[in-house]
Order: sequence, then C-alpha cells, then structure tokens
Amino acid sequence: MRDLGLIIYIDGASRGNPGPAGIGVSILDSKGEPLTEDSAYIGVATNNVAEYRAFLRALKKAREMGASRVQIMTDSELLCRQMKGLYRVRDAKLIPLFREAVHLTRGFEKVALRHIPRAKNGRADQLANLGIDAGSRG
Repeated sequence: MRDLGLIIYIDGASRGNPGPAGIGVSILDSKGEPLTEDSAYIGVATNNVAEYRAFLRALKKAREMGASRVQIMTDSELLCRQMKGLYRVRDAKLIPLFREAVHLTRGFEKVALRHIPRAKNGRADQLANLGIDAGSRG
C-alpha cells in the first residue's frame, strides 16, 4: 500500500467576527495515528483569516516534519474553494494569506485539500478554541 503522507485536520475560530481568534491543527500519520497537535491564539481576526492562518500553520508544520504529501481536512468551504480556484479571493485581508498558501503548497509533491462537515472536525475545533482561551487568559 502506498503511503498517503500526513493527514491534517485544521480549524480557525473567532468569537465575534472579527474577535479574539485561534487556530487548531491536528496531524496524523497515513494510518490515522496522532502525531502532533498545535493550538494558538492569533489575536483579533475574522473567522476566514483564522481558517487561512490554520492552513498556513499546517503547511509549515508538515514541511518541518519532512512530509512530501499531505491531505488537509477543513470545514471551511470558502478556504477550500478559493484554494481550488473555484472562488476568487476578494477580501483584502485574505489576499496575502492566499498568496502565501499557494507559495507553500508548491513545496509539496501533493496537497489534497478536502472540505468536511464541521461535525467531523471536532478535535481541530477544540484546539482552535483552546487557542482563543489561551489568549483571553494572557
């Protein structure tokens, strides 16, 4: 069986839109076994900015881990469709994040971005909310 690379679940969350925001990244091996997780407060941002920041963090982490192939699962339909070229990026705050994401994806043999229902993205959602909570304590 061929190794499919890393499986990464991502989420960005904002309490208020914009409001305090966090990101969550859960990285699993190709068999679905957990490898590492990341959670961070990113300041005040919109939900869409948080989703992109989570995507960027996931790509950077995967590169650090030496991955050449990644499957990234997100419940953000906007992020998924923009990265696939189905939607134009019009929000001025998202344009530089989109450009960085395109640049980072070129460093991989394959990046598969998949839209999943929010109910299947529970751990990444928890991590994003932990990031917000960490920021509100600081």
